[in-house]
Amino acid sequence: MSQTVFCRKYQQDMEALPFPPLPGEKGQQIQANVSKQAWDEWQALQTRLINEQHLNMLDPDARAYLMDQMERFLDNRETDRAEGYVPPET
Repeated sequence: MSQTVFCRKYQQDMEALPFPPLPGEKGQQIQANVSKQAWDEWQALQTRLINEQHLNMLDPDARAYLMDQMERFLDNRETDRAEGYVPPET
């Protein structure tokens, strides 16, 4: 049976991440408070932002920008969107 967490994004008990997605205390906090679904959705948005804005992940400013966008996404605040992105129809 999988573990559950109270997801800070969806405000309900959901499937937990199997391991911390980042090193250190930040990764531990995310694993304890963010669901697998929310993290997977963040990963998809992060990929679109990196590609659309041509972010260089060696640049500390680009990494700081993504960390800010991640916090905004997980707190249900407005985030930047990749221009021209149209989600697939389900």
